[in-house]
Amino acid sequence: MTSRSSSALRKSTAQRKANPKKSATRPKAGKLPEWNLSDLYSGIDAPEVTTDLQKMNAECVAFETDYKGKLAERTAAEGGGQWLAEAVRRYEAIDDLAGRLGSFAGLVHAGDSVDPAISKFYGDVSERLTNASVHLLFFALELNRIDDAVIDRAMQAPELAHYRPWIEDLRKDKPYQLEDRVEQLFHEKSQSGYAAWNRLFDQTISALRFKLGTKELAIEPALNLLQDRAGEKRKAAGQALAKTFKANERTFALITNTLAKDKEISDRWRGFADVADSRHLNNRVEREVVDALVGSVRAAYPRLSHRYYALKAAWFRKKKLAHWDRNAPLPFAATGTIAWPEAKNMVLTAYRGFSPEMASIAERFFSDRWIDAPVRPGKAPGAFSHPTTPSAHPYVLMNYQGKPRDVMTLAHELGHGVHQVLAAKNGALMAPTPLTLAETASVFGEMLTFRRLLAQTKSLKQRQALLAGKVEDMINTVVRQIAFYTFERAIHTERKKGELTAQRIGEIWLSVQGESLGPAIDIRPGYENFWMYIPHFIHSPFYVYAYAFGDCLVNSLYAVYENAQEGFAERYLAMLSAGGTKHYSELLKPFGLDAKDPKFWEGGLSVIAGMIDELEAMG
Repeated sequence: MTSRSSSALRKSTAQRKANPKKSATRPKAGKLPEWNLSDLYSGIDAPEVTTDLQKMNAECVAFETDYKGKLAERTAAEGGGQWLAEAVRRYEAIDDLAGRLGSFAGLVHAGDSVDPAISKFYGDVSERLTNASVHLLFFALELNRIDDAVIDRAMQAPELAHYRPWIEDLRKDKPYQLEDRVEQLFHEKSQSGYAAWNRLFDQTISALRFKLGTKELAIEPALNLLQDRAGEKRKAAGQALAKTFKANERTFALITNTLAKDKEISDRWRGFADVADSRHLNNRVEREVVDALVGSVRAAYPRLSHRYYALKAAWFRKKKLAHWDRNAPLPFAATGTIAWPEAKNMVLTAYRGFSPEMASIAERFFSDRWIDAPVRPGKAPGAFSHPTTPSAHPYVLMNYQGKPRDVMTLAHELGHGVHQVLAAKNGALMAPTPLTLAETASVFGEMLTFRRLLAQTKSLKQRQALLAGKVEDMINTVVRQIAFYTFERAIHTERKKGELTAQRIGEIWLSVQGESLGPAIDIRPGYENFWMYIPHFIHSPFYVYAYAFGDCLVNSLYAVYENAQEGFAERYLAMLSAGGTKHYSELLKPFGLDAKDPKFWEGGLSVIAGMIDELEAMG
C-alpha cells in the first residue's frame, strides 16, 4: 500500500479498532511498527465515516440526476468537451471519496478479520458503497455508446484531453458491456455473490488453527515453519497444515466452485471467449503475449526449477526433498534473525544507491507509520501494498518474522508503495496501473536489495546462500506463479462441465505441481490440499501471471540498467510516475524492450538459468 502522514489520535475504542491489537508474540526481530490509519479516519466509530458515507450517497444521486441520459446529446453540442470534462471531474472526486472509505474498511478488516465489530463495519461499508455506486453505473455505459467521431471531437478541448488515457481505456470494455439494467443487477448482487464468498474465505482462513505439539498456530506462523532450520519442525508444520486443510476441504471446495461458476456466468453473458480474457482486458495485455510468457516458462521448467531442486537436494545429501523441505534454509546459510531496524536499513540503503528520490519516498512508510508488520491472530496472511486513494497514500501490510525472505518481502512491498505514491498525481481514475506493470516496481525493488547484499558479501558460502535464496525467490515468482495460472485455467475450464470435488481439485493441483517442481521434490500425502490457502485464486482470478510477467520484465530491465546506468533512474521513475496513463509497450520503449518479441521472455528466463549455472559451478 501507499504512504501516509500521522496525526494525533483520541484514546478511544475507535482508535483501537483502527489500529489493531498489539502483537500477541514479539519475535526476535524486535519491536515492529503498526500502521496508523488516522490519515483515512480516526476509527470505525468516527463521525467522519458516517458523514462521508452520506456525502458520497448524495453526490452519487446528484450526479445521476445531472447527467443520466444526457451524455451523447450534450457531448455532441457546442462546448461538449468542456461539459463532459466537468462530468468526469465530478466522477473522479466521487471515486476518490469512495476509495478512502473502502480502503479504510478493508485495511481495518485486514488487520483483524475475526473481530465481530470490525467484520460488521467492513460489511456495512461495502454494502453502502455498492448501493451508492449503482447511481454511477450509467456513466461508463453511456460514455461508451457515444460515437467515436463525437468523442474525438470533444477531446480537442484541453480539459477533456487530460482524461484521454482513461476514456480510451474505458472504451476497450465496450464490446463486453451489457444492457444497463443487467449491469445494475450484476453490480447490486455482487454483495451477496462473489464479495460475500471472498469475505467467507478471508474469515475462514484467518480462523484456521494448526496444531503443532501443545501449540495451536494461525496460518502465517504455521507456513513460516516450512522455512525453519529444523527438519522435524518443517515436517510437523507440513503435516499440521495438511490435517487442518483436509478437515476444511469441503468449505474451500464450495468457495472455489461457487466463484468459478459466478465468473463463468459473467464471462458468458459478456462474451469473453477464454476463461482468462477478462483478466487480460483488465491488465491491458494481449492474450498472445501472456500465452508466449506461459509457454516459455513451462518449457523452461527442466532448466530452472527441476535443475535447482536437484541441486538443493544434493546440498542436503538427499536424492529428493519432501515437499515441506522445498523452502528449507540452506545448510550453509547464515543463521539468526534479522532485526527490523536492520531490514529497514538494508532496503533503504539499496534504494538510495539507485535513486535518492526513491529512498526518500520509501522512508516515509517508516517515519509516518504506513506499515503494519507484526504477526497477530486474525490478521490477514501474506503481504500487500494498498494504494488507497490519491488524496491519501498507500499502506503496507506484512507479517515480519525476521527471515531473509521477509526482508525481500519488505523490499517488494515498498517497491509497490513507491510506485503508488509516484502515480498518485494522475488522480483517482488514472493512477491505477495494470498488473502487467504493477509487479515491475516491486520486483525491481527486490532486485536492487539483492544485488546490494550480494556485492557486500565477501564469504563464498554466504554468496552461495544469497544467490540460492534469490534463485528460490525467482522460481517462486516465475515457475510457481505460472503453475498457479495453469492450475486456475484447468479449474475454471473443467468447472464449466459441473462441480469439482475437493479430491478432483487436489488431483489437478498435484498434476501442475509435479510438472513444475520436477522429480527432485517428493510430493507426500496431504499436499493435494495446499491450493486452499492461496488468496489470489479467490480475490483476483488469474492475477498470478503478473508476478512472472514482472519478474521476467525486471530481469530484462536490470540488464539495461547494468549496461547503461546513465539516466536510467530518471527514466525508470518517469515510467512509474505514468501510472495508468500509458500502455506497457509504450512505457518500455525508452528502455528498448518489447514484450511481443518472442526472444523477450527467453532473455528474462536466461538470467535465472545463469544464476543456477553459477551455483552449479560453486559445487
